[in-house]
Amino acid sequence: MDHTLDGIRDIKLYQNRKGYRFSVDALLLESFVNLTRAERIADLGAGSGIIGLLLAKKYHAATVALVELQESLVRLAERNIVLNKLEERVRVIRTDIKTLSFSSEVHKFTSSGTEDFSASALLHSFDLIVSNPPFRRIKTGLISAIDEKAIARHEIKIHLADLISVAHYLLKSKGRLCLIYHPSRLVELLDTLRKKHMEPKRLRFVHSNSQTEAKMVLVEAVKEGRAEIKIEKPIYIYKDDMSYTDEMKKLYERPVIQ
Repeated sequence: MDHTLDGIRDIKLYQNRKGYRFSVDALLLESFVNLTRAERIADLGAGSGIIGLLLAKKYHAATVALVELQESLVRLAERNIVLNKLEERVRVIRTDIKTLSFSSEVHKFTSSGTEDFSASALLHSFDLIVSNPPFRRIKTGLISAIDEKAIARHEIKIHLADLISVAHYLLKSKGRLCLIYHPSRLVELLDTLRKKHMEPKRLRFVHSNSQTEAKMVLVEAVKEGRAEIKIEKPIYIYKDDMSYTDEMKKLYERPVIQ
């Protein structure tokens, strides 16, 4: 595929011109993460790496694992790590997300670095996991003719329960999972989280403007957390004149370095 070179804040990013490309969802999810510090982060379904790279800039002491299945996106993620000079702290794991909870002591995953990515090393080792998972069921909506887009939007390769099971496996006790998802499946998401011992702690709804219903929802869950949830004020992307709100302008423009 032909590539474009794009920039957001202080990140540069190669993307496939006709394949899956990052959207405002990536910025919304990164900004939703509010940990004071993080040592080990994983992005499940990382695409070309935008969220993980932003978080690597945000948390200077953290190592970041970009988990991605599709070869075309893996290659782009590896290029983007080098492009942003983050080779020492960011790695790509090429694998099906579901295999990350494989219990074999000797099972290893294809990685762009030398860090130990055996299943035993991954177990309960992450402070933070982020994901912008596919939220459309197979028989709903139009499925893109381009595999990158189809796999990113529809539950072709992974289902919600699988993703949350893997997150539980990877997270330390009290570790956090942050997701962006569709409100139409919020009840299912919250129910699945609790069944997997992931307690929902924060919700924030995303609206196109003040007159529209929520188009997405940001959710934070804590592994083995106590039952208590905070509903944060909604975020509006556009003003009535369709220009960005002040909050969205800051989201695009603010430096990520703490």
